[in-house]
Amino acid sequence: MKFIDEATIQVYAGKGGDGVASFRREKFIPKGGPDGGDGGSGGSIYAVADRNINTLVDYRFARVYRAKKGQSGRGSDCYGKSAEDIVLRMPVGTVIKNINTGEIVADLVDHQQKVLLASGGSGGLGNLHFKSSTNRTPRQFTTGEAGQEFELKLELKVLADVGLLGMPNAGKSTLIRAVSAARPKVADYPFTTLKPNLGVVRIDHNRSFVMADIPGLIEGAADGAGLGHRFLKHLTRTRLLLHLVDVAPFDENVDVVHEAMALIKELQKYDESLYSKPRWLVLNKVDMLQEDQRTQVCQEFIHKLGWRDKYFIISAMTGDGCKQLTYAVMDYLEQLLVSTND
Repeated sequence: MKFIDEATIQVYAGKGGDGVASFRREKFIPKGGPDGGDGGSGGSIYAVADRNINTLVDYRFARVYRAKKGQSGRGSDCYGKSAEDIVLRMPVGTVIKNINTGEIVADLVDHQQKVLLASGGSGGLGNLHFKSSTNRTPRQFTTGEAGQEFELKLELKVLADVGLLGMPNAGKSTLIRAVSAARPKVADYPFTTLKPNLGVVRIDHNRSFVMADIPGLIEGAADGAGLGHRFLKHLTRTRLLLHLVDVAPFDENVDVVHEAMALIKELQKYDESLYSKPRWLVLNKVDMLQEDQRTQVCQEFIHKLGWRDKYFIISAMTGDGCKQLTYAVMDYLEQLLVSTND
């Protein structure tokens, strides 16, 4: 199934039912007084987060949602029936925005989280509410209020602890296959990843984290080049970014240092907050280098890049260094959780 992470919908809450002007008319009761009931409330529209839904594909085809109006009141003090609400189930991680104002209406981050999108109109008042000592036969009543109407944009941002960054063919999909049960497509050509993939990395029985793999970035991604820019938003929720670099590209003319620096610039250009997230360097595909050259090549790359933060040297294909990387990530996430709780 094609991954759908954006959709636009229109929601129309129901109008409230009208009140009614009615008078009691029964045998032997010539002046029974007003007995017009109120109208029922219009149906409201809610969004509910559901962890069993993975995409917004349903909202790509069904874009208009209208709740029913409330029933009008009737005589004999009969109130109109309120209309049923509409509940829209969406994936956990969906952000709902008002297109006209740009305001974030809801951010669905928890399973079964329920948010009101459009409120139904209140029912009108019947004439029994207007009776008084000086107004014995009121003919006033009110109509039901209109329901709210909005045009909304839905954006799905996957929930993951760790995000993988890298140029096409850097080995991101191979890494997530090596450390989790996820099975994204892997091939010897670029842009094999066309949608985000999530994998649960299980360290032991009670220790695990979620890793996200997005399509590779290329220079100019922040301006719309390639595929990766469409999915960068999925990394905004992560706590840690792993920047994967292919230190042994097939094309010897490729400047891996230039590519790595270009990706960092694209990240900063796209979103300063995403650029500011903790980011570790992961030098991948060292199995393609001669064993006696690995340390020298990696150290030269780190020196040219001017990297001063934490880095790891791995081979996602053979698994070398992957265990050390995942354990370090787990320790970092646990320390982050402790400091946050404090």
